Amino acid sequence: MIQNSLAKTVVKLHVNGETHEVMVRSADTLLHTLREQLGLTGAKRACENGDCGACTVLINGETMHSCLSLAIETINQPITTIESLMDSPIQRIFVEKWAIQCGFCTPGFILNCHALAKKHPNADEEVIEEWMQSNLCRCTGYQEIKDAVKAAVQAEKQA
Repeated sequence: MIQNSLAKTVVKLHVNGETHEVMVRSADTLLHTLREQLGLTGAKRACENGDCGACTVLINGETMHSCLSLAIETINQPITTIESLMDSPIQRIFVEKWAIQCGFCTPGFILNCHALAKKHPNADEEVIEEWMQSNLCRCTGYQEIKDAVKAAVQAEKQA
C-alpha cells in the first residue's frame, strides 16, 4: 500500500476484540486514529515522541507507544487499549494501592503492567523496575505504582 501522505484509505483495525473500519492517511499515528476515529481516549496524547508512555497500547501483546506507531502498520494485528481492561483486577489493584495520582499516566502503566504479568509471571524487583522505565509519572508516584505492579503481577500469577 503506497500512497501519498494526503490520500486516505479505508483499513480494518482489530481493537479490543472488535474489527473497525477507519479512514486513515499513511502518516496517521495509531494514537490519533484510536482517539479521533474510534473515540478510545484512554491512550493519552502527551510527549508524542515516545518518551513518556502515556500513549501505551498493546500490539500483538507487545507494549508499544501509539504515538510512534502508524495506523497502517497495525492492520491485521490485535490492538489492546486500556478500555479493554475496564474493571480488571489490575485496574482495581492500582486504585487500592493509590497508584493513580492525577490519573494521566495510569492507563499506560496499567497496560505495561498487564503485559509484564503475562510475559514475566515471576518478575522480580529488577524486571519490574526495568519495565517501569518506559513510562513516566509527572506526579512522581513511583513507589505506589511499583507496589501496585508487584501486587498485580502476584495476583496474575495466582489467577
